[in-house]
Amino acid sequence: MNTRLIKASMVVVAAVGAARAAAPGITGPTFNLVAQPAYLSQPDGRSIYSWGYGCSTAPSGFAPMPLGANLANANCPTMQVPGPTLIVTQGQTVQVTLTNNLPASAGNTSILFPGFNVTPTGGVAGLLTQEAAHGGSVTYTFVAAAPGTRAYYSGTQGDLQVEMGLYGAIIVLPSSIPAVCGVLGTSSGATAGLPTTNPGGNSKAKFAWGEADYRLAAAAYNNVNACYDREYLFQFSEMDPSIHTAVLAQVTVQDGCTPLAAGCILTVPTEPYHPAYFMINGRSMPDDMDPNYALEYPHQPYNGNPHMHPGEQTLIRVIGQGRWQHPFHEHGNHVRILRRDGNLILASTATTEQNLAGPLFFTTTTTPGQAFDGIFYWTAKGLNWDAYGHKPGSTDPNATLSCVPDANGYNTLDASYLRINYFEFCQDHNKPLQVTPFGDVPGGGPATLPDPNLFTNGPWFGGSPYLGPDATTRATFGGCTGSNTTTNCSTTGTTPPSGTIANNPSSEAGFAFMWHSHNEREITTNNVFPGGMLMMMLVDSREYLIDESN
Repeated sequence: MNTRLIKASMVVVAAVGAARAAAPGITGPTFNLVAQPAYLSQPDGRSIYSWGYGCSTAPSGFAPMPLGANLANANCPTMQVPGPTLIVTQGQTVQVTLTNNLPASAGNTSILFPGFNVTPTGGVAGLLTQEAAHGGSVTYTFVAAAPGTRAYYSGTQGDLQVEMGLYGAIIVLPSSIPAVCGVLGTSSGATAGLPTTNPGGNSKAKFAWGEADYRLAAAAYNNVNACYDREYLFQFSEMDPSIHTAVLAQVTVQDGCTPLAAGCILTVPTEPYHPAYFMINGRSMPDDMDPNYALEYPHQPYNGNPHMHPGEQTLIRVIGQGRWQHPFHEHGNHVRILRRDGNLILASTATTEQNLAGPLFFTTTTTPGQAFDGIFYWTAKGLNWDAYGHKPGSTDPNATLSCVPDANGYNTLDASYLRINYFEFCQDHNKPLQVTPFGDVPGGGPATLPDPNLFTNGPWFGGSPYLGPDATTRATFGGCTGSNTTTNCSTTGTTPPSGTIANNPSSEAGFAFMWHSHNEREITTNNVFPGGMLMMMLVDSREYLIDESN
């Protein structure tokens, strides 16, 4: 593979890290929240004084709930960043009661719910909505009129309070699901996306391999083109620690003062703005790849660690929660935008809500307060080699699997979902990457693998271009000896040795695609790379079960 591909797009990984992401949250339609301070952990070892929303009472439930089981260690602390993800259903009357437990000098606080017609009760009058005074409460009521992903955040002194961490997400699930999308949590699911010749195959494959269903719904909207197989929520934000330090200093001095009285008001400038931390779901790389509800992050419960199998329709819900615009790049494929701020993007000629017309984006730029839903998928099409490592004449049954193309060219027909090469792009079947281990591009091949004597293998590169456990040995059935030169390699083909540090050829699981901000500063933590707004999308072979219970 060329240098750019290795560094920026795709690397082969072992089954490292059991954490997943899903879209965890709490269920309503009644929520009792509290705003209060705590400290957030950062990868550089600092704990940053912050404010956040949390649960003042136990929520009615947690989601997702696959087969009746909550996510492991699911909880709703009294302060978290982002705030609890509120999960409701279209048509429900939602009631959110907010109690203000911020320091007295912080004054009032509130919540805005853009996109909803909100009726506030109680509290005191504020500039944008009713607010909760120090120690007091306010209630917001609205009908969840349309499905989709939206932000909620403080409507009081927003330049400071949102910066301090007072923001979160609300997900409205559709009240009705198109029949073609199937039934949540069952093997009868069907999708209107790929493959068109075998709808429901992804759902059948999931259950054939014994995976649970961690979706919030079988479709994002009441639209036959909005079915999906997996989903993840990502909230992008940034943090200027100097502002947080100044707030803590003033709060400490004014502790116990009379709210809004002289000398009991925060006077913290929020400009000039110099963020040093860039976060996905309240964490920075590598912390964002640890499990949801990890004990080491008591106030940052949500991670950012997406997984998928080839061909799955993966719904990503994205919100810009900070002050900066974030150009985020999802390596591996473009993202098809379905909806912005709860509004489906439809073709102008559509007579029914069928013809989604959202654009394909190489980089999904997210502006403050904006939310969008999009679909991402990956199939190995375009690699121009057999990513599953097949080898005719082998005694390994997984090396001699057939590939019967459907109308789109993928292996999805018959009962192929029971095989490891379900969704293989058949044009590349039985096409080895190379006969010799190095220099294949000059010889007409699709890629050149790095010399393992020069390239340090680690937890994000296994040294192999093949997908799935044992794929390297399955594909080559030979190897290099001595100095690993072409003259010392088997004529049946080989790849560079795998696992010099972490990855054994028998445990390679899949391909990792770096998902990251295209603003280079934002993939650092306090100017140290790697960090910040960066994560990995892991494409796992079918035999590697994706357990999203954490």
